[in-house]
Amino acid sequence: APSGNDFHSILSAVVIALLQAAGYQRDCCCFWTQFCLSFSLSASEQRDKMAAPGEQRIAVPIDDPNADTEWNDILRKHGVIPEKPPSPTPMIDEAIVEGRRLAHENRLEGKDLDELDELEDLEDEGFLDQYRQKRMAELSNLQKKAVHGSVYPISKPDYQREVTEASNNGPVFVNLTSSMGTNVESRVLSELWRQAAKEYGDVKFCEIRATQAIENYPERNCPTILVYKNGDIAKQVVTLMTLGGVRTSMQKIDDMLVEAGAVSGSDMRVVKRRQAAEDAEEERLAGKSIKTGTAGRSRGDGDDDDWD
Repeated sequence: APSGNDFHSILSAVVIALLQAAGYQRDCCCFWTQFCLSFSLSASEQRDKMAAPGEQRIAVPIDDPNADTEWNDILRKHGVIPEKPPSPTPMIDEAIVEGRRLAHENRLEGKDLDELDELEDLEDEGFLDQYRQKRMAELSNLQKKAVHGSVYPISKPDYQREVTEASNNGPVFVNLTSSMGTNVESRVLSELWRQAAKEYGDVKFCEIRATQAIENYPERNCPTILVYKNGDIAKQVVTLMTLGGVRTSMQKIDDMLVEAGAVSGSDMRVVKRRQAAEDAEEERLAGKSIKTGTAGRSRGDGDDDDWD
């Protein structure tokens, strides 16, 4: 009579043959082979397994648990492998559609009254009128809040009143300037300060010699920007190195104002300058592409001439 091991070996062979005849994949056959062979454990091993049933494991062959196969579907059904996560494609498509919708609805953001008038033949009159009313309300609000309009040159005795105490009513921006005329960055920031004060009349901009504000303040740290809020320094920028150096633009000042909460990120002054910068960059890249294509054709023409 065949032993227990021989019996299970024969049973395994029969099961594999039947499964293969039925068209099942090799992985499935291997699983049933291991399942059958698991019965051939010795009596002592069986007792050990019975003593610790939670430790029993059957090695199930899985090539790729994320693959869409009939075998993986069976394993998922019985909890052997986890369910596949939902495909991100529908969410991505939904986000794209929503982004396009918002872009269309906000296509007039940042345009002033003159630019809106130029779109009369292209846009719905009711939609344009809605934006006109919005712009007029924004302008009226800015005019009411524009109590500054220029840079305040201050001295040390004025500092407490004009900066520290004034910051309880809104952010105050201070430019610690160089006492030397050779400091190019200091001259650049002073010019940007004047432009910002003129555009943002609702924000207070102050300027003071660094050595007047802080005794023995290092020249190498000039210019330094201090942003005061609620009586304390909220931000400090030493030199213009992190803002672009001598190439620092008004857009960097805009970003600083938004970060400090002095103006909103949707403020038409901020949006208008940002869009202008994006348009300029697009034109630059388009011009670069045209030049590259022209240069490539020129080289190609030269190569053709060599074969004449």
